[in-house]
Amino acid sequence: MGALGDWGAHILDTAHEFLELGLPYEVNMLYANGHNDYFFPYSSTILFRFPARGSMPPVDVTWYDGLDNLPPLPAGYGGDVATADVPASGFNDGPAAKLRPGKIIYSKDLIFKGGSHGSTLSIIPEEKAKEMADKLPEVPQSPSNHFENFLLACQGKEKTRSPFEINGVLSQVFCLGVLAQRLNTQLFFDPRTKQITNNAFANAMLTGTPPRKGWDQYYKMV
Repeated sequence: MGALGDWGAHILDTAHEFLELGLPYEVNMLYANGHNDYFFPYSSTILFRFPARGSMPPVDVTWYDGLDNLPPLPAGYGGDVATADVPASGFNDGPAAKLRPGKIIYSKDLIFKGGSHGSTLSIIPEEKAKEMADKLPEVPQSPSNHFENFLLACQGKEKTRSPFEINGVLSQVFCLGVLAQRLNTQLFFDPRTKQITNNAFANAMLTGTPPRKGWDQYYKMV
């Protein structure tokens, strides 16, 4: 998935599942530092716009990447958020990040913050969290960390927290984001026809090398 990699998939899969986001109708490059034709930008900001779904209103998802490109933090954000059940990667030679990967979710009445992957969300500011404490459902304790869950799911002992029925569609979303990064432009996408409608070159990039015989069904956008 190019520059929009593993962090992004796990940050968005929960929202994608419970908000039933599907595919976006617009992907817009808001910022790119060092864009060129050979490698991805050093940092970028991408807006994904999703239409209304049944009784649920439209949703905008803004992606930020790059050490010099941090999202604006809401009042009362507090300290940084770590994800306890995700083991460290071991890649510690790069510059220290000012803000760990994570998410900020703005609803009609509440603001939530969370770390990466499937970390538990918390309401901000803290005063609002205390006010809502006795009204929130209890979150069951996770029986395994992120990597253990994958291995246990392979053995049929747990359900994966990143199922293909969710992340298959989410991968398509990120591929559209990668196209916007590659071309540094705004793309309009028709989720019904699975076509980019405002850029013939980008639309042609949706068609890759034909799959091997017998694998055709796995290459179809659903």
